[in-house]
Amino acid sequence: MSASKKLNIDRSALEQLLLKRFFFAPSFGIYGGVQGLYDYGPTGTALQQNLINHWRQHFVIEEDMLEVDCSIITPSKVLETSGHVAKFADWMCRDTGNNEVRRADHLVEEVLETRLENDALARKLAATSISGDQSAAAPKPSGKKTKKVAAPTKLDDAVAEEYRSILAKLDNYDGDGLGELISKYDIRNPETGNAVTPPVAFNLMFQTSIGPAGTLKGFLRPETAQGQFMNFSRLLEFNNQKMPFASAMVGRSFRNEIAPRSGLIRVREFTMAEIEHYVDPMNKNHPRFDEVADIKLPLLPNAVQLEGKTETVMMSIGDAVSQGVVDNKTLGYFLGRIYLYLAAIGIRTDLIRFRQHMKNEMAHYACDCWDAEIYTTYGWIECVGCADRSAYDLRVHSASTKKKLCVRESLDEPLVYEKLTCEPNSKVFGPKLKRAAKPVQEHLESLAAEELAEIKATLARDGKATVTLAGTAVDGDYEITADMLTIENKTIIENVREYTPNVIEPSFGIGRILYALIEHSFSVRADDEQRGVLSFNALMAPF
Repeated sequence: MSASKKLNIDRSALEQLLLKRFFFAPSFGIYGGVQGLYDYGPTGTALQQNLINHWRQHFVIEEDMLEVDCSIITPSKVLETSGHVAKFADWMCRDTGNNEVRRADHLVEEVLETRLENDALARKLAATSISGDQSAAAPKPSGKKTKKVAAPTKLDDAVAEEYRSILAKLDNYDGDGLGELISKYDIRNPETGNAVTPPVAFNLMFQTSIGPAGTLKGFLRPETAQGQFMNFSRLLEFNNQKMPFASAMVGRSFRNEIAPRSGLIRVREFTMAEIEHYVDPMNKNHPRFDEVADIKLPLLPNAVQLEGKTETVMMSIGDAVSQGVVDNKTLGYFLGRIYLYLAAIGIRTDLIRFRQHMKNEMAHYACDCWDAEIYTTYGWIECVGCADRSAYDLRVHSASTKKKLCVRESLDEPLVYEKLTCEPNSKVFGPKLKRAAKPVQEHLESLAAEELAEIKATLARDGKATVTLAGTAVDGDYEITADMLTIENKTIIENVREYTPNVIEPSFGIGRILYALIEHSFSVRADDEQRGVLSFNALMAPF
């Protein structure tokens, strides 16, 4: 049975109940409200707090995580370094008639799904017509004037299958790909029938200025992670230099969504609960992995999605890691823990799946990512992301600030190896390069062995080489000659290993989980369908 058939809810009746009991309501309602902003009432606030309390118990307390609370306003430089200023964007298009803004991938999804629904209805009507059962083919007349509705259109089998394939891998399309779909399939604004413009990137962060002069630019944070990374060295010291360890944070984040719809599913201000688990890149095992190894999860790997399919595979976490479906044991451990958390608060386990991100969908900082998706009346909704951020964030912030964000670990036995090194001749190097001497030296020392070897070969062949600086106060091309430095292999003996940790990040959207829980807890009385019932378990019950 498909997930959609397992969740039979009258959403309008549920929404009326939630509004009446003031679980949540549009913010600034007496002024007409603002899309994507919601206020929680007493019941909704209590329910959200119970979600957070159990999250803290399940993760922070049980696993000795270090909880922090960091600043919401973030200087622009931090988010420029992290890549958010350049890359934290969605694709949007505009209605050519009324200039209404739509998110491109959601528009394509909405139109193609509507066409498939109409195709299914047309096939059903055709089948009932052939069988002679006209009672199911059309609604009975009510005696009232009704708006004429266009008859549903049946699609060719090949076209219907093509639509389903596109929808299965829609998250893998970039702006150009979405533009091609819009053009090829004549995707229009369903509310007006107007054509839409080609997709353009729109950065999702709210910009602000810090201080009265307005010279220091900043943003409202789009995630809580960056504040945790800024404090990595302090957290490591607090943990007595012991690895691995995890920091955790619950707080507000902000994203200027293009066209927020679907209630709490897509909002502009929301509560996140994020964990940053720091791990040795050469050892991504987890000491508690065996506790979750036998848990079976419904997995949707990216390879299946690229085939245009959405069928999940039931697989134990242990098998998923051993077969390379899930990259490592720490990532697998947190997938299991996420599943146990969702089950404990009352999410229906038959309406949970774990979907792997495809290449074009992957965040700029991630090397692997799985979403815990929960089925609701809005379809499959991403509620928890679990990403292997590798060492991206700590490395870029370290390079930008010249501050070491790394772990120093004493070795039982010295590590001996050969390394190509660069040794400047101070009598010539400084006088020739002047102000650029230090930046050029730092640049050369930061090069990979292959790049440094190439410069060595160029100096040996031509007697000179060119070094290009970027992102410094003395950017430009600088000529170095063979007499200015020596590049040679040296034997390195290390008694201390220095490395930048990788980060495994489970990120929870509390509002989405709350709404999914509400739907999964809703029913109507058998003897009175007008009376809705919300049945939360003892952990979550607001009162």
